[in-house]
Amino acid sequence: MSAGPAVDPRGPRFAAIVTTVVLAVVLVTQWWPLLALQTVVFAIGAFVGLKPAPYSVLYRLVVAPRLGPPAEREDAAPLRFAQAVGFVFALVGTIGFATGVTPLGVVATAFALFAAFLNAAFNYCLGCQVYLLLKRFSPARASS
Repeated sequence: MSAGPAVDPRGPRFAAIVTTVVLAVVLVTQWWPLLALQTVVFAIGAFVGLKPAPYSVLYRLVVAPRLGPPAEREDAAPLRFAQAVGFVFALVGTIGFATGVTPLGVVATAFALFAAFLNAAFNYCLGCQVYLLLKRFSPARASS
């Protein structure tokens, strides 16, 4: 039933905390190169995989060794979908800031920040929930 490899759920939450800080700094400073870097981080997580994503590597090398083994693991597919959604919002925000359409940059970054903050503060992955909702109502599931 798993659509991807299982991951330690504390890793994505750590990534959400780092992402929240990065996106908050972007909103305050409107420094689009930092948002462009975050866009690359999202792209790696979404399109290459969670394991090579920079915040995942940081978690595995620095944080995880200080913790015990995870009590459970979760499917990576919803997390990768959430990274893809973050990628879209960060890309739109980067384009907005870089081209002088600041309101677009602010709104897109704020949406990404909201989703990252939900995960960081409340362990609620909005992108994961959207993934599960889409999967639940997909035509492939309806025909089975």
